[in-house]
Amino acid sequence: MTIKSVNGLLTDFAKENNATCIIRGLRAVSDFEYEFQMTGMNSQLNPDIETIFLMSSDKNSFISSNFVKEVHKLGGDVSNFVSKNTINFLNLKNTSS
Repeated sequence: MTIKSVNGLLTDFAKENNATCIIRGLRAVSDFEYEFQMTGMNSQLNPDIETIFLMSSDKNSFISSNFVKEVHKLGGDVSNFVSKNTINFLNLKNTSS
């Protein structure tokens, strides 16, 4: 498995990299509807790509990028939720805004 950042359509990226499977994470039922719709669109754009959904563990199901950014911006400790590199990025982002 390889994890890469994508700019543009995920289906185009998958085709360019000979990928046949997309793995998406779900935290709650509310995530499913959005991901289900995205999977439908992706399958219309490229029917050769399968999508697999993985549920997060209970201890991580509440974590979202919005919550992490908000807690960090207000001075809270987010080190239990993200890597040091992410914290450094958030620090840079907060000082430039």
